[in-house]
Amino acid sequence: MRNWEVKNLMELANVSTGKWDANHASEEGKFRFYTCAYDYLLCDTNRFSGECLILPGNGVNVGEVFYYDGEFDAYQRTYVLSGIKLFPKYLHYHMLLYWKELGTKLQYGSATNFIKIGNFKDYVVQFPPLPEQQRIVAILDQAFAAIAKAKANAQQNLQNAKELFESYLQGVFENGNWEKKKWGELCEFVRGPFGGSLKKNIFKEDGYVVYEQKHAIHDHFNQLRYFIDEEKFNEMKRFELFAGDIIMSCSGVTLGRVAIVPEGLKRGIINQALLKLTPKKNISVHFIKHWLRSSIFQKIIFDYAGGAAIPNVPAAKILKDILIPCPSLKEQERIVNEIEIVLDETKRLEIIYQQKINDLEELKKSILQKAFSGELKMSNMQVVNF
Repeated sequence: MRNWEVKNLMELANVSTGKWDANHASEEGKFRFYTCAYDYLLCDTNRFSGECLILPGNGVNVGEVFYYDGEFDAYQRTYVLSGIKLFPKYLHYHMLLYWKELGTKLQYGSATNFIKIGNFKDYVVQFPPLPEQQRIVAILDQAFAAIAKAKANAQQNLQNAKELFESYLQGVFENGNWEKKKWGELCEFVRGPFGGSLKKNIFKEDGYVVYEQKHAIHDHFNQLRYFIDEEKFNEMKRFELFAGDIIMSCSGVTLGRVAIVPEGLKRGIINQALLKLTPKKNISVHFIKHWLRSSIFQKIIFDYAGGAAIPNVPAAKILKDILIPCPSLKEQERIVNEIEIVLDETKRLEIIYQQKINDLEELKKSILQKAFSGELKMSNMQVVNF
C-alpha cells in the first residue's frame, strides 16, 4: 500500500439520492427500484444507469452496500454512488469492508437511524493503479463466488434440518390415535390487558415486569425493559405469570409463537400482545408446547386470524373450542421424550451449519482485509476450498 493513492469518497464518485417514496414501486415495472430494504423492488423509471453502488440511508440496513450495473431508480432515502472514477467493483469491495464500521459510525435519529451526506465526506479510499485494482477484483470475485456457493449449501442444510424436525413433529400429532379434548378443558386462558390499562406513562425504571411478545418469540425472559409499581401490579394480578405457564404471541407474523415460563422468573404480568395458558393437571406443559409449535396448530391459528394483513388472535373464548389430542399422561411423557431427542439432534445440526455460515462471513472479511493491505495474491486463495 506504500504507493497507493488516498482520496475522499466525494472526489471519486457522485453521491445522490433517489426522489421517490415507497409507493413508486410497481409489480409490473421494467427496472429495479432500490429502497432501504435488503431486496430491490420494480418500477417504471430509470433515473440511474451503469455501474453504481446503492447504500440504504435509514433503518436496519444502514451499512449495507449493493453493486448493480444497469438501469434502475431509487427511494428518496437511498444513496446512489455513480460516475465512479475507480474500477467500480474495487470501490464496492472496499466499502463492503469499511463502510459499515467507518462510514456509518455517526448516525442520527432515535426511532429510525439514518445517515447524512456528511457520512460520505469523511470516508477515504486507498487505491492502487487501475491494473492492480482489476487484479484484486478478479481474485475477490473468484473467492466470493466460492464462498457464496458454500454459504448457500450451508443455509440449505440449515433449512433442511429445521424442515425435517417440523415434518417429524407434524407426523407425531397426525398419526396418534388419541382422544381429543377442547383446549379450554386443558388450559386456563388469560389475554393481556387492553386499552389504556398499560399506558406508557405508567411504566417505571424498576418494579414488577411487563412481559412482551419478544419473550414468547425468543424465550429470553431476562431481557426486561418495562416495569410497573406494586399498586398497578395488584390491580392486574390476574395477568401475573408463574413458572409452568405458557405464553403465546397474539398478533403479527409471530402469531402462535410460544414459550414456557421458567423457574425463578421476576414477578410480573403479560401485556396485550400475549395470551397466558395455564395447563391443568391432566396435560403436560411440554406436550402442549410441542403441539402448539407444530404446523397443525400454526395452520389452525392463522385460519382463525382470518388472513388479515396483520393477523390477530381471536377472543380466547373462541380458541377454547379447538380440539387437541390428549393421550394419557404416561403416553404424553413418552412422546415428549422422543420429541426432545429429535429436537436436540436438530439443534446440534443447526449449530454446526450456522457456525459454518458465520465462519464463511469471517473468511470474507479476512480476504478483504488482505486485499486492502496489499497482501492479496492468488496463492492466498488456495484456502478457499470448500
